[in-house]
Amino acid sequence: MYFNRKCKITFICHGATIYTEENRFSHIENYPPLSELGQEEVDRICEFLRRRAVKNDVIYTSPSVRTVQTAKMIAKLYKKDIITIDDLRPRKCGKLNGLTLSQIEAKFPNLLEIWFNDPEYSEELEAESINDFIAHTKKIIDDIVEKNIGNRVIVVTHPEVIQAAICAAIGLPTDKIAKIFIKTGSATQISYYENWSSLVYSDHTPIF
Repeated sequence: MYFNRKCKITFICHGATIYTEENRFSHIENYPPLSELGQEEVDRICEFLRRRAVKNDVIYTSPSVRTVQTAKMIAKLYKKDIITIDDLRPRKCGKLNGLTLSQIEAKFPNLLEIWFNDPEYSEELEAESINDFIAHTKKIIDDIVEKNIGNRVIVVTHPEVIQAAICAAIGLPTDKIAKIFIKTGSATQISYYENWSSLVYSDHTPIF
């Protein structure tokens, strides 16, 4: 049926790291860990989930240190184990990896425009294209949905993964992905139906 929901996913963006504060690009998984601010953000997310009585059957996480730390804090709330999905990863940055915004503007003044707005692969950028990244993310999310028919799921991941999930769910043009702002320590919820999806809320950052 049109309104029979298959699965509800609450996407949680990991807490802040030192790279967040430095505006530094990175697709590396084993560094950095959550900063003190990041841990405070996740504490607020946990309190938000508790107060809203957000129900949950399964907790998935990306494999990076910062997402696993975040997921473990949430898992304590639900007294559940976490399931790591290795392919649930951030977009590969190519030449931008490890650089701050100011460093990129000084060293590669034209590459930010390509990164944010060119949906196809750019040899100059040497990074994963927007189209490929969204398609990759959609495949992973579709698999989670099909494995969790009738379930309510939490997925702890990266800002760009959530951006890609939103684009795929509501059919936004792929070159608009940069228009979706996802903060660290925020919650986004999408309901998945048989032939369509609904963005329930996006980038909610609880303040207590």
